[in-house]
Amino acid sequence: MRSSLLKLSTVAALVGGLLTMFLTTQARAQNHASRPEEIEWTWEVRPAHVDAKLPNVLLVGDSITRNYFPEVQRQLADVANVYLFATSASVGDPRLPRQLTEFAAMEAVPFSVVHFNNGMHGWTYSEAEYKTAFPSFLKALHRIAPKALFIWASITPVKVEDQPGPTNARIDDRNSIAQSLLANAGVQVDDQHALMAHHADHYEDHVHFNAAGAIIQGQQVAQFLRSSLIKR
Repeated sequence: MRSSLLKLSTVAALVGGLLTMFLTTQARAQNHASRPEEIEWTWEVRPAHVDAKLPNVLLVGDSITRNYFPEVQRQLADVANVYLFATSASVGDPRLPRQLTEFAAMEAVPFSVVHFNNGMHGWTYSEAEYKTAFPSFLKALHRIAPKALFIWASITPVKVEDQPGPTNARIDDRNSIAQSLLANAGVQVDDQHALMAHHADHYEDHVHFNAAGAIIQGQQVAQFLRSSLIKR
């Protein structure tokens, strides 16, 4: 009887241990899984005519970046080949590093300057998760552009707040997280947040800016890129 009870106890302990391992594995998998929004997208643009004599610059961001990209192209028409990679994938989403790698492999050009932003999507990721994942985002950018200068574009404010996001308080938190992590990394900051806080009359919806606002943004981006290209 005592032997049988010992065997049952051992089996129960083994099953309990296996169950704990399974639940832990499932929790980790869930924490590292994508949390898709209702609509997911990527938007990738290369110059219509690449001039091999000019340096290549890359804008990384979302639909706000996509909106000011044409103005940056116009401003730098004779200065650089301007590429765009925009996505709804957020810092914290495991798809984002893969998307960047695939884009860089497809374009197969060296980038001299990378102007990047991320933070207006992925509101189901907490700011703690955003902070934990941000270094991986930065590493992915360095992998695709190992010799580039980097410029961080701060996340712009919103006109109308939505729950669970975006809210201006959460945007401020994400900007603070990004800037604290980039402070010692030699990354310039293009403060698009401060810029557009002075142009609240240029919203076309809760989040995005109209054509005039996009031009204002693009002009400042182009100034930063020109300065960085001179340094190169």
